[in-house]
Amino acid sequence: MSGAAQTIDARLEALLLQREIEAFYYLEAELLDDRRFEEWLDLLAEDIVYFMPLRRNVKYGQHSEHENTRQGLDAAWFDEGKHTLTQRVAQIATGIHWAEEPLSRVRHLVTNVQVREAEDTAGGARELDVKSRFLVYRNRVEEETDIFVG
Repeated sequence: MSGAAQTIDARLEALLLQREIEAFYYLEAELLDDRRFEEWLDLLAEDIVYFMPLRRNVKYGQHSEHENTRQGLDAAWFDEGKHTLTQRVAQIATGIHWAEEPLSRVRHLVTNVQVREAEDTAGGARELDVKSRFLVYRNRVEEETDIFVG
């Protein structure tokens, strides 16, 4: 195969991988928005670490070290594994969950998806380093509104 054909094949493979990852993120957002939490849990690996740092206002020049809280060292919005996430979903499914009564109206938007690195692991799986941006809008009751951007 010529070098040009290999380049085209590699670019096509990268585009297909990009689209597959975007489709995964969009499915995940839809499942969460539609409150299909059990299906969402099925997407997650058993060894997932679901970590969402808190962002702090910091002085100029301290951005890289101090803006985001650090896993295992500081407070976070979430720092959980699949077991804890499964317990949360089970609690919501009981219908007796004061934090979600009445239910929130939520929308997840995902954008700027970038595949930074993809490598095959020894077990034959593919490990990806993906970066993205998101906006989560949550509205509840009449006046409670949260917007999370990251």
